[in-house]
Amino acid sequence: MKEVVDTDAAPDAVGAYSQATRTDELVFTAGQIALTPDGELLADASVSEQTERALDNLLAVLSAAGAAPSGVVKTTVYLADIDDFEEMNEAYADYFTESPPARSAVEVGALPKGAAVEIDAVAIIE
Repeated sequence: MKEVVDTDAAPDAVGAYSQATRTDELVFTAGQIALTPDGELLADASVSEQTERALDNLLAVLSAAGAAPSGVVKTTVYLADIDDFEEMNEAYADYFTESPPARSAVEVGALPKGAAVEIDAVAIIE
């Protein structure tokens, strides 16, 4: 059975999607960008700060779904500019210090609202 996940600790979905969906064992998050829980875009923030905000949102959604950071098995990082990889990676590394999940990082043509970084995840519900 699929269940929709919704939390006020992360920004509302800005389209026809859910913050996440979960099954009995897994949670699949929507991509998170540097929006505050109130929906304010941190457009002028550095790539590092945008990465941190996106990951804070991601962890809030995972928590609402009953998953912990240690349960994340895969993330995908979308970058507006692949040259920002190192800066993103340094900030990202602070969030997954032990047994980091598998990860893909790709450059895309553009991200919602002009963001520099978007991150989604798949996690095990423990």
